[in-house]
Amino acid sequence: MALTWPPALALLLLIPAGAWLYREIGRRRARRAGSLAGVGGVVTAGGRGARLRTRAPAGLFVLGLGLMVVALSRPTGTVGLPIEKGTVILAFDVSGSMAATDLAPTRMDAAKAAAVDFVQHQRPGIAIGIVAFSDSGVAVQTPTTDQDTVIAAIKRLAPEKGTALGQGIATALMAIAVAEAGPNVDYYTNRSPAPTASPTPAPVPPGSHGSALVVLLTDGENNERPDPLTAAQAAANLGIRIDTVGIGSAAGADLDLNGFHVHSQLNEALLRQVAGVTGGSYYAADTAEQLKAIYDTLDPQLVVEAQSIELTAVIAGASLLVMMLGAGASLAWLGRLP
Repeated sequence: MALTWPPALALLLLIPAGAWLYREIGRRRARRAGSLAGVGGVVTAGGRGARLRTRAPAGLFVLGLGLMVVALSRPTGTVGLPIEKGTVILAFDVSGSMAATDLAPTRMDAAKAAAVDFVQHQRPGIAIGIVAFSDSGVAVQTPTTDQDTVIAAIKRLAPEKGTALGQGIATALMAIAVAEAGPNVDYYTNRSPAPTASPTPAPVPPGSHGSALVVLLTDGENNERPDPLTAAQAAANLGIRIDTVGIGSAAGADLDLNGFHVHSQLNEALLRQVAGVTGGSYYAADTAEQLKAIYDTLDPQLVVEAQSIELTAVIAGASLLVMMLGAGASLAWLGRLP
C-alpha cells in the first residue's frame, strides 16, 4: 500500500494525547463515584468484566480515529481486476487502385467509412491499431482503446503506390506481437533489448488465438512481394484469424495512375483464400449487414490485470463503522458515549 499524502499520518501523534485525556477523565469519574458510594454506604463491585466493558468502547473509538487518519493520507493499493482484452488490427490497402470510383465516392472512402463504423461498435477493452500498406507496410497507430484516436488515424489515410498484401499482413502480425508483449517492449526503437533468438513456435490450430484479429481492407490486387498466402499461413500458424473485406466491384473501374491507363477490379478469389487459410471470413464492403458480423467474431480474453486504486473511501467507511460500534457499546454498557 502506498500513501498519496503521508504528512497526514502526523495526526496519529494526537491519538495518545487524547487517550491519556480520556483516561484522566475516567479516573475522575471513578473517584467521584467512589466518594458517593462511601457516603451512601453502597460499594460497587468491579471485576474483569466491568473493566472490559469500560475499556472496550474507548479502544474501538481510538481504533476508528486511527483508521480515519490513515484515510486522510489517501492510501492506494494494487488489486487484480478481471477485464476483457482483445487486439484488432485494421490493415488498410492504400495503393493507388484504392482511388477507383466503382464504390462511391472512392474505394478508399468506402473502406474508411466501414472501418470507422467498425471502431464505433467495439466493446471497451478492445485495443484497435491501424496498419497501412502499399508497396510496404507501416504501423500508423499502435493498438489503443481510445476510439477517437483510432478514428483520427483512419481519416488521415490516402491512396499512395503499389499493393503488397503480404507486407500488410506481416506488419499487422508485428503490431499484435508488440501490443501483447506489453509496454516494456518496443521493437520499433532501441530503448529495449532486441528479442533473443528462439526456436520457431510450433504451429497452432488456425483461429485458436481468439483474442487477436486482423481485418484486411483491400481490393485484393497484389503486385508486390511477399506472397500474401505465405504471410497468411504465418498468421494461421500463430492462430491469428484474418477477416478480409473486399473493397471494389467485380466489374472494376478504369484509373489514370501517373499517366498509365489501368483497369482495376476486386480480386475476391485471393481474399477468400487469405481468409480461408487463417480460419477467417470474407466480407463485401458494400454489404453493411455482413460487415457488422465481424463485430461478433472477436473472442476477448478474460485476464486479471493489476490496477492501482485509491482506498480512502474504504478505510474511511471502516473507520466510521468501528467508531459507531464503540459508541453503541458505550451507550449499552455505560449509558454514555465514550
